[in-house]
Amino acid sequence: MTNDRDLVRLHWPPELRAAFDALFAIDDAMAEVVGTAREPMLAAIKLAWWRENLERLDHEPAPAEPRLHSAARELLPRGVSGGALAGLEDGWSALLEEVPEEGRLRSRGVMLFQLAARLLGQSGEGLRDAAGLWAAADLARRFGRPVPPPVKVSPAPRPLRPLTSLAALAQRDARRGKLEPEATPARAWTLLRHRWTGR
Repeated sequence: MTNDRDLVRLHWPPELRAAFDALFAIDDAMAEVVGTAREPMLAAIKLAWWRENLERLDHEPAPAEPRLHSAARELLPRGVSGGALAGLEDGWSALLEEVPEEGRLRSRGVMLFQLAARLLGQSGEGLRDAAGLWAAADLARRFGRPVPPPVKVSPAPRPLRPLTSLAALAQRDARRGKLEPEATPARAWTLLRHRWTGR
């Protein structure tokens, strides 16, 4: 079934789509840990495994895990280190707390956007609000958390629009106060408009 990310992926340069997939596959792996573990302690142990093995990618061959192999092949040569990827773990581990700290939850989005911007050859400066909004909307879609309110986001510069299109979809949900079905024609149009205007 097509989802929003499939639509966003089409706006990435073809030569970077495998790297896009590898980056978000690491994030998805940690989401899977949080979403399927029966006990927070078990989830914490599994997240630590991901963090440690991502850190090792910077100086050891990847273990027999396909997503780690993809990260080593597609991300490390493009300047996204295993240590940087390991930093995503903190945002996911925040969800294991009785009262998750909102700042940590959103920091995962900021970090992910910064890494994705690096793939696009950009610094990722100025993406904090957009990235935080996307992270909150993503958690709403994955785990039924509240849909975030809209935020004021400056128009995205053209080189970053393949990435900030994720935030444009999150803003659409935020303005409506509810999650739409993914990958609808209206959401595809939102991506096109964002590509043309940065809004």
